[in-house]
Amino acid sequence: MLRLLFVIALLFAATAAPAQEGTTVIHAGSVITEAGSPARGASTITVRDGQIVSIADGHQPAGEGAELVDLSDHTVLPGLIEMHSHLGGNPGGDYRDRAVETAEWSAVLGVTTMATTARAGFTTVRVPGIGNDVGHALRRATAEGRLPGPRILTSGHGISIIGGHGDVSGFREDVLAVLGGQNTCTGPVECAARVREAGRRGSDFIKITATGGVLSQQARGLDQHFTDEEMRAIVTTAHSLGMHVAAHAHGPRGIEAAARAGVDTIEHGTFADAAALTAMRENGTAFVPTLMAYTGIRERLGTGVYTPQVEDKIRETLSVVGQAARRAHEQGITVVFGTDAGVFEHGRNAEELAMYVELVGMTPVEALRSATTDAAEVLGMENEIGRLAPGYSADLIAVQGDPQSDIRVLENVDYVMVRGRTIH
Repeated sequence: MLRLLFVIALLFAATAAPAQEGTTVIHAGSVITEAGSPARGASTITVRDGQIVSIADGHQPAGEGAELVDLSDHTVLPGLIEMHSHLGGNPGGDYRDRAVETAEWSAVLGVTTMATTARAGFTTVRVPGIGNDVGHALRRATAEGRLPGPRILTSGHGISIIGGHGDVSGFREDVLAVLGGQNTCTGPVECAARVREAGRRGSDFIKITATGGVLSQQARGLDQHFTDEEMRAIVTTAHSLGMHVAAHAHGPRGIEAAARAGVDTIEHGTFADAAALTAMRENGTAFVPTLMAYTGIRERLGTGVYTPQVEDKIRETLSVVGQAARRAHEQGITVVFGTDAGVFEHGRNAEELAMYVELVGMTPVEALRSATTDAAEVLGMENEIGRLAPGYSADLIAVQGDPQSDIRVLENVDYVMVRGRTIH
């Protein structure tokens, strides 16, 4: 694995900016320092050692030895935060591919998809469910500037019940024994142990599959899988170790149980009903709608990509896309940006922002907040990312137009900087 990543690093060296040296001065036509704030006019942003040093009015001289980036005909704003992307996968593969594809291949996919995602304007990406070694290697590669990509937070393997979504299914028993990710648990004690093991590996957060899932071969429905006691053990243990918990959840009772157990985010939330949304609101649980995932599966429905049991589950979900997220937004539940990229093509992530306006009922400003300040707060990183201010990480993007009036301009990003490094 390490030898392969070294070779990939050499191949991508031409696209990764060198380690931050000296000072970068950006001349911006206008600057949105925070979603909801009026845009500043022509400004100069000074970056040094990966952080924003200052934001001054007008276009100030770059100074001796500083690199000048001319974005004087662009709007500069905080880099976007993607809360749900599977960097190690692409859409449309046969489920049986996992019997022949290697972790090394997942790393190759991750190297290409994380570069694509960064170029699309996403400077921080949370990866809920990826091979342990692959996720950690990608995280380190971008942190050290060895490969182009966003800041990465990884859960490693998600935690699942035996035979549930997230476990391996659809194969002979002897094949299952080889392919199993050692990521299942039964009972509170064993589930707490899985969390502690993830903490020992250095995972940033915990992902659990609180309910059945759409694209797995299991045909056990889309509602609650873990017991209430198991979920409470997972959440309590994760929080004690400083990790937040993201719960994949489609069915209403699974969503309700996960929220009452104290998970930090509900991923998908497709069939959330009044009781489920009440539990989320009462427990401060954020909603990650992943609406683009439904676009991805709709585009492939009936093409032979999915097995019959998966197609049945797809049809069940497509009739209610966006409805639960809209009700959540109306009730004041925090909706944060996440797409489930990998179910559709990486790089299309920003298309979800328009869906928040059209389906969820957000204003463009609220949609922008969902992918900047609100997401940063859910991650506990509100003092580092999600805004442009002195002392913050130099994570910024540039577009033509005003995303606070037309959110679709974010679908065409012309410049990206992550941790003070330009992504070419």
